[in-house]
This record gives sequence, structure tokens and C-alpha cells, in this order.
Amino acid sequence: MSENQPYLSVVVPLYNEEGNVAELYRKIKEAVQKIGLPFEIIFIDDGSQDGTLDAAKGLTPLKLIAFRKNFGQTAAFDAGIKAAKGEIIITLDGDLQNDPADIPLLLAKMDEGYDVVSGWRVKRQDPWSKKIPSRIANLLRKILIHDNIHDSGCSLKAYRRECFKNVDLFGEMHRFIPAILELDGFKVSEVAVSHYPRIHGVTKYNWKRGIKGFVDMLSIWFWRKYSYRPLHLFGGGGVFLFTIGSGILVWMLVEKVFFGASLAERLWPLIGIFFILIGVQLFVSGLLADMVVRNYYQSHNRMNYSIRETREQ
Repeated sequence: MSENQPYLSVVVPLYNEEGNVAELYRKIKEAVQKIGLPFEIIFIDDGSQDGTLDAAKGLTPLKLIAFRKNFGQTAAFDAGIKAAKGEIIITLDGDLQNDPADIPLLLAKMDEGYDVVSGWRVKRQDPWSKKIPSRIANLLRKILIHDNIHDSGCSLKAYRRECFKNVDLFGEMHRFIPAILELDGFKVSEVAVSHYPRIHGVTKYNWKRGIKGFVDMLSIWFWRKYSYRPLHLFGGGGVFLFTIGSGILVWMLVEKVFFGASLAERLWPLIGIFFILIGVQLFVSGLLADMVVRNYYQSHNRMNYSIRETREQ
């Protein structure tokens, strides 16, 4: 690491946080200066419509990224992470509810050998209108994703730089970065951190973001279980439906041949044929998805595994 190369990169997305920018910057700078390692602070203005961008322009030293319009928190995190030069990347919200003074806690946990450390807001200071949807989302996440994180919605996280070598963020996926990285074999942990009520500005969370987050959660669930073998999901479902459809048609044939039953006004033959057709379509879809996934890994010069290191002794 060169003398001017930062070791820590602190990445913060901002959207209409005019009242928080200066105080947030002061707290971040104070926290990282105490650590005693070279650092950089990166603010991403996500198309703010107030004075957030102007307030940030008066701060130094600072790397400032300004979006042309509001693209969302995940896009802001992605832009900041890609611009970061540090070996360790710290992310946090711009609303002063995360405490930059907790950054050393994350770093201490990383020293135990972890690649990702997530903050856990044990005593969360939010209204129930945010807590209830968050708890429902956490329950669904535990059922679908099993990432062993209590509070994926906490933006205060620390990552090793190599975590993002092959990661692009879309939708509302910033909440699921630990789960995405765990898929690639990175070691993930968490620590309890402070949380404070919002003083300036208003929350950006609403029901639309909740729905987008749920859809992204389903995407992570699919990638977690079937990204390397989509044929097992679609093909398995196809074989199951094909078997049911075939069984229905065989039974209808038995009734017709041995019991003389009339099938003219019965729906079961149509249902059997429908199941067979859907089963064949699912199986073919599984084959196509399997080819797409293989092409994806080959075009990115990747395989469906991640090597930590190679040593010769």
C-alpha cells in the first residue's frame, strides 16, 4: 500500500439529507482519524432535491459523486464501492442514525478472520411503522436465505475490497450484500452497534421499496439454491408435473377400457394433458436456464466455486 493509498474507504449515499451532511462528515472524519490508518470518505448524492449537494461541496477532504437524478440507494452504494480505493470498505447511511464511532467494532471483528461484518441494531430507534415491516422482512429472509444475519437492513457494514471483485448491485440488493457474498464463500459475521432516532429529514422507506426488496429477496433465494443448477428446480418441477399428468391420463384410460366410463364431459383428461405440457415446458426451461448459467460463468471467466488462496509448500 503506497503512502497516499487509503486503507479505509467510507461510503455514504445521500438523498435529501441537507441537515445531516456536515455533522455526519465531522463524525466520520473524527472516528477514522482516531483509528490512525489512511482513509478516504466518499459521499454519493443520489439526485437530492434540497441543499445536500451544495452542503457536501464545502467539505474537504472528500470524494463526491453526484448522480443526475435519484437512482436509489443500491445504485449509490454500487457507485461508491466501485470508486473506493481502500482495502476495507465501510458503508453507512446518511441520516445520522448509524454511529461512525462503531467503525472500530467492525474492524476488530474483521481481525478475527471475517470478510464481511454487518452491524446489528439491537436497540433500534425507529417508529413502529418501520419496525413491523422490517421484522416481517427479516423473518422471510431467515426462511428463504439463511444468511445468519439478524439485521440485514443495517447499512453500517465492513467489507474487504476483494468481496466486490465480481459483484454488481441492482434493485434493492444492498440489504442482501452479505447473503450474496456468502454465496461466493466469504466469511460473514455481525456485531451489535448503536442506533439513534432520526433528527433531520424524513425516512425514504415506503411500501414500494418493501415490495422491491421482497422481489430481490426471491432472486437471492433462487441464486442461493439454484444458481449453479437451475435444471434441478425447473427440471424437477417439470418431471413432477409430467408424472402427475401421465398418471391422470393412465387412470382415465383404465376407466375407459375396463369400466366403460365416458370421458366426453370430464375435465380430467384436459387436466392431465395440461400438466404434461407444463411439465415439458418447465423441463425445457430448465435446460435453457442451465445453458445460460454456464455461458454466464464462462463469459465472466468464472466457475461455480470461489478459491480463497493457492499455496505451494
